[in-house]
Amino acid sequence: MERKEYSAGAVKMSFWFVEFRKVVQLLDDEKSMAEIRSLALNENLFAAPTPLRAAQIFSTVSGRVKALDESFIPVFMNGDLATQKLFALIAAMAYDSLFFDFVYEVIREKLMLGCNELMDSDVRVFFKDKQQQSEKVAGWTDATLIRLARCYKTMLYEAGVIDKAKTVRTIMRPILDPELTHWLEKNDMAVYIKALTGVK
Repeated sequence: MERKEYSAGAVKMSFWFVEFRKVVQLLDDEKSMAEIRSLALNENLFAAPTPLRAAQIFSTVSGRVKALDESFIPVFMNGDLATQKLFALIAAMAYDSLFFDFVYEVIREKLMLGCNELMDSDVRVFFKDKQQQSEKVAGWTDATLIRLARCYKTMLYEAGVIDKAKTVRTIMRPILDPELTHWLEKNDMAVYIKALTGVK
């Protein structure tokens, strides 16, 4: 698994599941990324409010898609909605190392301990640890960290991993489709199974 440098870019991003699914469907229809980019920028494929936002969505979503081996496409297309959302979440984790670490070090730990509550304090402790480990993270403002935390929680909520409560979020251990599990194992991504299900 390739580790990218930590980035706060997620503050400008969303889960973008509908957009992710559109890109995968077009790839399944044998469109190229260049053709999809053209559709996004020239025909507003993603119904973005501005051309800049359209470019931003395409850049992020295509990056997430490319973070997975293209053999995921038929598994995604055959999966149910819950499986497709988990694929989109895994792609977001593969694309963003800090988000992956958040899920692996916070959500997985909670599930391993048999605790299904995600509190704001858990998020603060995670970022405090990262600030001690990384000079880059240490340089981010509190406002950036608050926005990142909000973004991470939104993505996990939209993927069906946590609920929408205001303060204490309930973590809902996802049940992975056997096809998804098999694909992850085959592509040396079993660590994502651990991250999402709390397996040792």
